[in-house]
Amino acid sequence: MDEPNWLLWATELQAIAQTGLTFSNDRYDIQRYQRLRAIAVAMLASGSGAPLERISALFEQDLGYPTPKVDVRGAVFRDESILLVREISDGRWTLPGGWADVNQSARECVEREIQEESGFQARAIKLAAVLDYRRQGHVATHPYSIYKLFFICELTGGSASPSLETSAVEFFAPEQLPELSLGRVTPAQIGRMYAHRRHPELMTEFD
Repeated sequence: MDEPNWLLWATELQAIAQTGLTFSNDRYDIQRYQRLRAIAVAMLASGSGAPLERISALFEQDLGYPTPKVDVRGAVFRDESILLVREISDGRWTLPGGWADVNQSARECVEREIQEESGFQARAIKLAAVLDYRRQGHVATHPYSIYKLFFICELTGGSASPSLETSAVEFFAPEQLPELSLGRVTPAQIGRMYAHRRHPELMTEFD
C-alpha cells in the first residue's frame, strides 16, 4: 500500500528544514527554516491525528543532518519453521527486532533483540536484505525514513520467554503464519527470508 502524498511531502519538508537549521548561520534563514519545520509538523499532526506538541517535540530532539533510522530484524529458523514474537502493542506477530542502538554493531543489535524479545539466543550469519520502509508496502505510517536490515540467524540456545514488549513466542511453518504486524514485517519479506535460508548463495537484496 502506497503511503499518502501528504506524509511524503511533510517528511521531506521536515528533512529540508532540519538540514537548513543544521548548516545555516543567517538568522533570517534560520527563522525561515523554523517556519518550514512548523508547517511540516502541522501537516503530520493533521494527517495522523497525533497531538501537535508530541510531533514537534519529536523533531526538535532530532539534531544534525537528517538520515534514515535503522531497524534490525532477525530470521531465526528451527527446521522449516521461523521464529515470531507477538507484539503487545497491537497483538500481531513479527520477526524479533527493533531500532538499532548506538555503540552496537548491526549484528550485535539483532542478536540482542532476538534474546530480549524471545528468550532464544541466535547468531547472525548473513545480511539478507536492506530495504526501504516506504517501498515495502508496510501498513503503518511513520514520520521517519527507515532502512530495515534483515539477518538470517542461526539458533544457538535459549527457550521461549516473552518480554516487556512481547506476549508470546512461537515457531511457525511457512504455510501457517499468524496475523502479522504489517508495520514491522510483511509476508513477502518473510518469504524472502525463507528463500535466503534455502539458498544461502543468494546475494544481499536492496532497493
